[in-house]
Amino acid sequence: MSPFDLTGKVALVTGANTGIGQAIAVGLAGAGADIAVAGRTLPSETAALARHAGRKFLAINADFSTIAPVEAVVAQVLQHLGHIDILVNNAGIIRRSEALEFSEADWDAVLNVNLKTVFFLSQAVARQMLAQGEGGKIISIASLLSFQGGIRVASYTAAKSGLAGVTRILANEWAAKGINVNAIAPGYIETKNTEALRQDEGRNRQILDRIPASRWGKPEDIAGTAVFLASRAADYVHGAIIPVDGGWLAR
Repeated sequence: MSPFDLTGKVALVTGANTGIGQAIAVGLAGAGADIAVAGRTLPSETAALARHAGRKFLAINADFSTIAPVEAVVAQVLQHLGHIDILVNNAGIIRRSEALEFSEADWDAVLNVNLKTVFFLSQAVARQMLAQGEGGKIISIASLLSFQGGIRVASYTAAKSGLAGVTRILANEWAAKGINVNAIAPGYIETKNTEALRQDEGRNRQILDRIPASRWGKPEDIAGTAVFLASRAADYVHGAIIPVDGGWLAR
């Protein structure tokens, strides 16, 4: 059996309606996992793609601006799919403003979704993984801003830097329990969220000039790394934040 085979596994992916989250969910389904997705928008296209791969699919409506839905999300996955073996923390938001003008509301909104809920969902899923007795894989979507400062995104940079730290501490505590905790830091990826940047000829050129690979990434570039981290091939990978950025950070 291939070390990348996920047959018999159940993966919960947050924020999988489009873009990176969708590509990860579809990639995990293609590797054999049944899929549950949780978020605010009905992921009809993701559902069709996962089912086309022959996998079970569950959509859960959840607003991760608070931790209120966490326990119910885990319970619904167990009710419909029986167990949870893989968690992908992808859901996230961003707010932009000069640091001198940044509001408390925008700070709290981003930290709640991108860091607080990620921690408590990971906690809830890890408890279930330990109860199942077979370990599991937890993968969070970090950012280049887990390594760099950025501009005009104070709360996003704080959250993604914090996420790198949370990834490491959870790995320290859970590695010996059979739970792998890692993160992926995407570079500039072709999604709806980056369309404006790609349409701006000057900014697009600046970005491409910095990327050694000389192209924007595709969501599928992230999906392959997620499949690796979700699989037996990554059984000895703990606490890593893996950049998938076309070489951006190496420049």
